[in-house]
Amino acid sequence: MRYVVIGSSAAGINGIRGIRSEDKEGEIILISKDEAVYSRCILHHYMEGIRDLKRLSFIEKDFFEKHKVQWVSGKAVTGLNSDKREVALEDGSLIAYDKLLIASGSHSFLPPVLNLREADGVFGFRNLEDIEQIMVRAKTAGSIVVMGAGLVGIDCISGLLPLKKNLSLVEMQDHMLAIQLDKKAASAYEQAFLEKGVRQYFAVGINEVVMDENNHVRKVILTNGEVLPCDMLVVTAGIRANIGFLSGSGVETDQRGLLIDETGKTNIEGVYGAGDVTGRNPIWPVAVKEGLIAGCNMAGGNKCMTDFFASKSTMNFLGIPTLSLGVNTRPDETYQEIIQETDGGDYKKIIFKDGRIYGAILQKDLAYAGVLTQIIRRNIDVSKVKKPVFKIDYSDFFHLNNNFEFMYDEQEKV
Repeated sequence: MRYVVIGSSAAGINGIRGIRSEDKEGEIILISKDEAVYSRCILHHYMEGIRDLKRLSFIEKDFFEKHKVQWVSGKAVTGLNSDKREVALEDGSLIAYDKLLIASGSHSFLPPVLNLREADGVFGFRNLEDIEQIMVRAKTAGSIVVMGAGLVGIDCISGLLPLKKNLSLVEMQDHMLAIQLDKKAASAYEQAFLEKGVRQYFAVGINEVVMDENNHVRKVILTNGEVLPCDMLVVTAGIRANIGFLSGSGVETDQRGLLIDETGKTNIEGVYGAGDVTGRNPIWPVAVKEGLIAGCNMAGGNKCMTDFFASKSTMNFLGIPTLSLGVNTRPDETYQEIIQETDGGDYKKIIFKDGRIYGAILQKDLAYAGVLTQIIRRNIDVSKVKKPVFKIDYSDFFHLNNNFEFMYDEQEKV
């Protein structure tokens, strides 16, 4: 059996682990445009000099030998013939497969802003090549603007802080990290970055990039008419799935990305997908889980993606640890919320309906995260627990069986 994996990030690498959990001897070929395996989640550490390329890696030194993987690095996949079961590479070569895992990830999206694509000094923030270009340009840039204040945008700003430049952050939502956090939790980060000298512009976008006679970016004009000096612009306002090579392959996609079911299967027999290429839930833990499950099922396993929260983020910017699960604000009036705050800045919030938790935020004190994750994972009705929700512990829903093992019985009333 020959397995071909496209992409060497979280989903692709863990897809290989999933394959090997079921098939110890099948041939595995990994194809990637990247020439190194590295974590995109900590690229800002590379910018700051905290980690070198070796310390960005998330695999063991002998990964390829241990898992018997042939790595075709530095080459992009340009096409897929699902009838012949082969992929085409940019150098014109073809690689046949019996089973295929598409974990090709995503790329930075440049929105339709006047002169954004034409200006010199505009960068994405998605891969190692982007970061190396940013590091070179940032040395001579006086004013740097980051477009987008989501997780990637805050990673970027964090990486730029040590350079002591004039930094500005522009975000169309009314607060930082709008997908993950509510305004209260976001305000802790906003204040911390403000104290570091980062100017922040919320509820506005960039309307135009102003260039000089050599097409170098010099200013950006916001949608409210305000003008910001800008020698370098980093765009983190969105990503798009890397699915262009699937054109004409018969593999189904939509506007967001590759379509897969809960086992990782696409509509084509023998073709699976995982990670950011789906355009859904673009966070590291989900990509890891999807890769493991798809890889396992490719090799004959039988697993489904059901036991993790679709939106889960942990972050620790400027020494403020935060965990976000699910929705961060009530979807409508039928949902309830419980908030607990301390004078020390600890913040806890839970959003629930009919006893089931649909979202939560923990900031600074994350001690409750383990219990909360188990409550959500096991779909426990917290209304049955006869104590305040933030006082619930494992003993309230795990019980010893006759073999002295901790168990949870969904039918048992707690």
